[in-house]
Amino acid sequence: MAETSTAIPDLGRAVAHAAAGHWDRTRQIGQVTLAFDDRHRRRIRLETDEGASVLLDLPRAVALSDGDGLELEDGSGWVRVAAAPEPVMMVRATSPHHLLRLAWHIGNRHLPAQISEAEILLRPDHVIADMLRGLGATVTEAEQPFQPEGGAYDHGHGHAHGHDHGHDHDHSHSHSHHHD
Repeated sequence: MAETSTAIPDLGRAVAHAAAGHWDRTRQIGQVTLAFDDRHRRRIRLETDEGASVLLDLPRAVALSDGDGLELEDGSGWVRVAAAPEPVMMVRATSPHHLLRLAWHIGNRHLPAQISEAEILLRPDHVIADMLRGLGATVTEAEQPFQPEGGAYDHGHGHAHGHDHGHDHDHSHSHSHHHD
């Protein structure tokens, strides 16, 4: 009995990127679902949710966001980028001012964070969770798409480098901090 081959369809190369809302969704022919760390890419072979293969081949690395489009080289259509659910910590505060204070402490530690009016999403980290609870935050774990803010100097590239800086900031110089 001969074996049958189930070759993965090849969509070719995706050579252009367009932000969410700036590409023709009526020409969508597939979708790739990627976690945050997998969405900063220039060149990589991807498999669509439908099982087709596509080579991402962009001129430069791009931080892909949920809803972005990747245009195929032959013009046959677009592949939508979807943010995959992943483990996150949901940080909630008692007031808008409290949320701002929590955001300051998170930013002071250079952590990738997704910020909304109601909460801040972070990657799970028990040390950070304990610190935030000590500051009065409610911290719960969940699984949902994670799209942190881009850095001030990275022009929308919110990619974390996946390492701990391992340093504390020296506050012994001549200024003070007021905490209420």
